[in-house]
Amino acid sequence: MTSHHHVTVERDVHFPEPADGQQWAVGAVILDHHGRAFAQRRSPDRRLFPDCWDIVGGHVEPGETLLDTLVREVDEETGWTVRHIHRLLGITTWTGDDAHGLRHEADYLIEVDGDLARPTLEWTKHTTYDWFGPEDLPRLTENRAPDETLIHGLIAKALRGD
Repeated sequence: MTSHHHVTVERDVHFPEPADGQQWAVGAVILDHHGRAFAQRRSPDRRLFPDCWDIVGGHVEPGETLLDTLVREVDEETGWTVRHIHRLLGITTWTGDDAHGLRHEADYLIEVDGDLARPTLEWTKHTTYDWFGPEDLPRLTENRAPDETLIHGLIAKALRGD
């Protein structure tokens, strides 16, 4: 397990504890010093949400807490280090078309340390990245079904600060 002594968490931030048999995932909205949100484009050959913009995140592995997963996924997908968890943006339950059934996803607004101009993407899973301000939000819906508004909604919420 990774140690989290370097991660500070706001007092009112909640990390659900997965019940046995539940599938959980976490997501991170990362803002830069201009207040723009980081998103990466999933590869076209991904089974779930191919060629769509996505936030950093992934599945909670057995024995991990949601915080463990957040720290691990941010490191794996960007090379950055989680420094501060500002708030829980929301918890969503959804079903993917990848045979894993019902998921619970907790999404957080976080701050990271590292070179924000040079994320180390997992190039087998993501083809590019960008920073999104309020005027860029419509691009987040590219290649998504009309009802797939989670990522757009999370980033919009984080940018609005509500």
